[in-house]
Amino acid sequence: MKNFVKFCLRFVLKLMKAKCVFDFDLKKMPKKGVYVANHVSYLDPILLFAFLPGDPVFALNGHLYRRHWISFLMSKADIIHFNPIEPGDIKKLIAKVDEGRLVVIFAEGRITENGGLMKIYEAPGLVADKSKSPIIPIWIDGPQYGYFSKTKGQLPHRPLPKMRISVGKPRSFKLKDELRRQRDHISNEVYVILREMGFNIYNDTNISLFAQLMKTAKVYSRNGWFSKRPRIIEDINRKQKSYKDIIVAAFALGRRFKKFTKHDENVGVLLPNAIATVCTFFGLSAYERTPVMINFSIGAKNMVSMCKTAKVKTVITSKSFIIKGKLESLVDEIQKAGCKVVYLEDIAKKMPLTTKLGAFLSYKLKHVPHKKGGNRKAVILFTSGSEGAPKAVLLSHANLISNVNQLMAIQTVTFKDLLFNALPMFHSFGLTVGTLFPLYAGAKLFLYPSPLHYRVVAELVYELGATLMIGTDTFLRGYAKIAHPYDFHNIRLMYAGGEAAKADTRSIWMEHSGVRMMEAYGATECSPVMTANNGIFNKFGSIGKLLPGMQYKIRPVDGIEKGGELCVKGPNVMLGYYLPSNPGVLVPPEDGWYNTGDVVEIDEIGFFTIKDRIKRFAKIGGEMVSLNAVQDMVIDATKEMGAEYNYGIVAIPHESKGEQIVLVTNNKNVSSSLLHTYVKANGMSELYLPRVILYHESLPIFATGKLDNVTLKKEVLAELSASMEKAA
Repeated sequence: MKNFVKFCLRFVLKLMKAKCVFDFDLKKMPKKGVYVANHVSYLDPILLFAFLPGDPVFALNGHLYRRHWISFLMSKADIIHFNPIEPGDIKKLIAKVDEGRLVVIFAEGRITENGGLMKIYEAPGLVADKSKSPIIPIWIDGPQYGYFSKTKGQLPHRPLPKMRISVGKPRSFKLKDELRRQRDHISNEVYVILREMGFNIYNDTNISLFAQLMKTAKVYSRNGWFSKRPRIIEDINRKQKSYKDIIVAAFALGRRFKKFTKHDENVGVLLPNAIATVCTFFGLSAYERTPVMINFSIGAKNMVSMCKTAKVKTVITSKSFIIKGKLESLVDEIQKAGCKVVYLEDIAKKMPLTTKLGAFLSYKLKHVPHKKGGNRKAVILFTSGSEGAPKAVLLSHANLISNVNQLMAIQTVTFKDLLFNALPMFHSFGLTVGTLFPLYAGAKLFLYPSPLHYRVVAELVYELGATLMIGTDTFLRGYAKIAHPYDFHNIRLMYAGGEAAKADTRSIWMEHSGVRMMEAYGATECSPVMTANNGIFNKFGSIGKLLPGMQYKIRPVDGIEKGGELCVKGPNVMLGYYLPSNPGVLVPPEDGWYNTGDVVEIDEIGFFTIKDRIKRFAKIGGEMVSLNAVQDMVIDATKEMGAEYNYGIVAIPHESKGEQIVLVTNNKNVSSSLLHTYVKANGMSELYLPRVILYHESLPIFATGKLDNVTLKKEVLAELSASMEKAA
């Protein structure tokens, strides 16, 4: 009778677009174990009862057990009334597993209200550990978009959403002895298993950026048959646009870009944070042109270097942006270097009606020029790295989409959220986290062109009622100090990235506005995020846990006793570099591993903490400055004084700028005015100027003759600390 009831339920559920997929051979199903599932709707236990093989025991919490229609449809199932915090109920489940049964537990204990994972109870981990049985993860997807969920007002609903049950491979689960009594750590172990499974299911590395935008638009462009099309993006022009508006504009621009660019060409984008930049980015991507996001804040010399390194022949910009930003001289230098400059205003004026109609028709027909992404070029960003001149970082479609999906796996947002982004799109944090993440997650997005307008940013956040915000520590600190406490009353999630987050910045936000500031860590080479804290696991002072889908290893470093250099590998790690010394020639990471240059320590439950930085760069206000380049500049500026002098460059913490550069030398003729004159005469950024110059008789070196930067930094910190105490 039970099999007949399950057959009937399966038949009806398949008509409702439900299916179940197993990642392993059912013949290898363990005789005893713990099914651990996410919980997205009231249909979940019925779906599992219908599709799971055998006769598992269902541990149902009160909100399910008391539903008469659920009890009726599952009347033939073996059900236990289960409270995840009641020790007696946990013991009953352990006894069932010890008898040789499979049990089903919803790890969250309640139905999600936002579509993502919520708090995970320790019960599933305890049952698996005490019964010495494997965990079989289950991921349910689809019912959260239906009328049996609790996500109304958070996610778009439709009558018959496609439903998919994915059953993962059984995996052994044994707690470490030192964590056995720590309940939060037990639940985190289960959380990581489900999070990894969810990421693997959602992460489609073969889809292109534009195809992913079309896919997201299909889900979020309407919330019901008779609802209005939601406006999802806005900038300082205060004209809200929908997914349809963005996609149609991208089609139209992309068709015009095809007229003066070649297939697979690298095309420069010199634009601020604006809707037009998003449309330009997707317009180039849709027709297989690679956007090269040019940093317009680093001076003409480096901008020209960027164009040469990435072999850019055409740069797309805006006349109004160039005039308002007083960047005419930069454009002149780009043109002198042989690049053609094209203005969006000119393209708009010459846009024929046929192109506009064709763009609209392409949207209606859901036409995607190139659906496949994978390891095809997607965008080129720049980082100073350790060589000085900007290196081009080539990221693929799979890199960017994987990183967005990694973020979505640890942090759930809905179409009720609005992310305020003032970080420029030439910054990887501003592009992936600040722009692509909300667009692909269905949240609203407001783009502001400069993070330096502290009062304006605070006022806009208040006016818009933004709920999400990102920034570097420097900028977030500035907002907190200058704004009214109520300006940020709606912020539920704030991420700091791009530079180390200071403890006092977090304290300011908590005391000033009651906002808990999270820290994420990354690099342009990793699209950019590698680790992050979130609402489920958060450790102040750490950079969080590694994102799903990534591997790591720790490489020993001379002079460092604890920890080592963090090296990572994963779907978000770049295709490789284009180096200034060999433009257009890709240099991939060795065996797919990226060496971060940061010394980290890892605690027993997976939290990473940065202890020091060995890679030769400083982060000043979120901008990366090569310490090797600064050293080369000092050597060139003083070469007429002789070659017998030594110069050491280190970066130390700075209260407002993140870090500051210190020059240590035995040459007493070096002065700030000398270096300033040299920098100005050679068109270099003033970020390269050391803010402190110290004179030492000798500098520490290794036995190999190399400068010991770790020891030098310790000496500098001790000397400056002593001088500050003396002055006080």
